[in-house]
Amino acid sequence: MENEEILDDIGALVEEERALRTRTGGLLPEELARLADLEVRLDQCWDLLRQRRAKSEFGEDPDTAALRPAAEVESYRN
Repeated sequence: MENEEILDDIGALVEEERALRTRTGGLLPEELARLADLEVRLDQCWDLLRQRRAKSEFGEDPDTAALRPAAEVESYRN
């Protein structure tokens, strides 16, 4: 996956996240679950993009960067 593709995915995920967050009247349980999924997916995408950029910066092949599991990416917050 190329950087531009990752950025496109991020844009689409952010758009969906904003749409859910701006809904009036509260969110249904399935919408809350989707919002949580979006947050994790966004963290994964940003992590992948950072990996690719770092590899490029240090002369490595950015295509060797891999999407990390949600549990790993989410543990970075702590």
